Amino acid sequence: MCGIVGAVAGRDVVPILIEGLRRLEYRGYDSAGVAVLQHGKVQRLRAVGKVVMLEQALDDTPTAGHTGIAHTRWATHGVPSERNAHPHISRDGIAIVHNGIIENHEQLRRELQALGYVFTSETDTEVIAHRIHYHLQMQPVLFEAVQATVRELHGAYALAVLSEAAPDSLVLARAGCPVVVGLGQGERAGENYVASDVAALLPVTRTFMFLEEGDVALIERTRITVVDAAGKTVVRPQRESELSADAVERGDYAHYMLKEIYEQPRAVAQTLEERVAGGRLLAAAFGPAAEEVLKNTEAVQIVACGTSFHAGSVARYFIEQICRLPCWVDIASEFRYRSPVVPKNTLFVTISQSGETADTLAALRLAKQSGYLSTLAICNVPESSLVRESELVMLTRAGPEIGVASTKAFTTQLTAFGMLVVALGKHHGMPLEREHGLVTRLLELPALIEATLALDPVIRVLAEKFVDKRHALFLGRGALYPIAMEGSLKLKEISYIHAEAYAAGELKHGPLALVDADMPVVAVAPNNDLLEKLKSNLQEVRARGGELIVFADPDSGFQSEDGVTVITMPRHVSYFQAPIIYTIPLQLLSYHVATLRGTDVDKPRNLAKSVTVE
Repeated sequence: MCGIVGAVAGRDVVPILIEGLRRLEYRGYDSAGVAVLQHGKVQRLRAVGKVVMLEQALDDTPTAGHTGIAHTRWATHGVPSERNAHPHISRDGIAIVHNGIIENHEQLRRELQALGYVFTSETDTEVIAHRIHYHLQMQPVLFEAVQATVRELHGAYALAVLSEAAPDSLVLARAGCPVVVGLGQGERAGENYVASDVAALLPVTRTFMFLEEGDVALIERTRITVVDAAGKTVVRPQRESELSADAVERGDYAHYMLKEIYEQPRAVAQTLEERVAGGRLLAAAFGPAAEEVLKNTEAVQIVACGTSFHAGSVARYFIEQICRLPCWVDIASEFRYRSPVVPKNTLFVTISQSGETADTLAALRLAKQSGYLSTLAICNVPESSLVRESELVMLTRAGPEIGVASTKAFTTQLTAFGMLVVALGKHHGMPLEREHGLVTRLLELPALIEATLALDPVIRVLAEKFVDKRHALFLGRGALYPIAMEGSLKLKEISYIHAEAYAAGELKHGPLALVDADMPVVAVAPNNDLLEKLKSNLQEVRARGGELIVFADPDSGFQSEDGVTVITMPRHVSYFQAPIIYTIPLQLLSYHVATLRGTDVDKPRNLAKSVTVE
């Protein structure tokens, strides 16, 4: 969602700030801004739209300074506009950038207005800036004033604050939203940086310090001071990031999304590496403590949002069918408010690409107080809050995913769930030959994905059927029903065509009323036990004049004819592999429809990559 960058150095930091904002564009935003201390005074520039608009403003008003903060905003309070863009400023040269939502901002705003503070925006962030100024009147040390302010805030926030009174420092605070400190080393010793995402700072450092919940930190050129939620000075460990500065470059691809679709064979292979060998899943795949936990697991609760929820929904089929364990899947924002009953020895599993999704993190924190056997995070970001707060971890190793519409993160999540199914099955009566068979199916995935990507030219032509459509329907059965949901989500996310997904057996219970020649119906049809049932459902569509697009196994018996377009999938895709393999053409279809319609594929409107607010 919103992005924060900051720096304290002995040189002009504006280029660092702007490059950091560019690297955070994938998160989704509607405006951008920068504030630096120039000749001891705050100089602020803001612009609605992309970072390039802010760069143009900097060209018109040259700005430089050794201490600065910058931000990309995704609107929560107040419409996208320059006056609502960050940074926000209070009296005496206090500037602030903020990710998150302050729930008690209206009460604080009324109190501050009564004290004579004038507000120039509709945001909750400006409340924080004025509150810091208020506390500075009583304790004129910025670090202490920020500590006093955050004690009054209810909600989620990552803050970066600068002040004319403390020209060589920044103050950070974190509660519910990520913020990291980048450490200048070598030729960059004597400067430090801050950001909401490691990716923003990779050109200047690979060494990071991650603030924990409730931390407030003073960032100076040669020193970092961290105070925890209890007011105690603490030392947070330094970590080396495995990401390289060019890991987020697009290369020769037209869009990040297309690049990431084509990276899936390698991403899946990397997720499997060092975790399977000799036809078996290695005992330490989920960490040294996992063996005892999995042995005692009697049920599984999965919680996620968006695309990750679809991955969990696929996993439920296999956990129940193969492991014979009860499994529940919940949307994180709903799970938190339904007071779930926790069966004995239930493993709590969270899934997130970023590891910073607010609702998923809140669900994890609730689960840790609710009597679950243990917590497992399936995540793509090793430095994330979700990983650090979970007892067991499975990293998906997809590498940076820049496109807002998730592709390789999703298929690697499904791969991780495949390994979890094997791990659970081993402890619940799975024969050795069954384990070997499932592991073999997992190892076959990269080659099958490569073969499926060869359908790209055919799917590019197919996409032309959707360009002038306003609605589409996606159908699947069994573990392919969540894949239909994922295909529907992808199409609506990036092409803005209204799309729905249904379990094919539900057609007669409502969706058939919508079917006509102007509404394409997309079906995923692997050759499995539900194939004949699915064929019957699709006949219901044809009988109403609907146009069918079927992604089908070569042995499924489907043939192209008037009103039916069949895309033949690779042969010998097993039921265990089908969710991943049949996802690929739906990703390509959505991509090509979106490019034909001229939408912003990597940064669709109104959406964000990392959703750090509820």
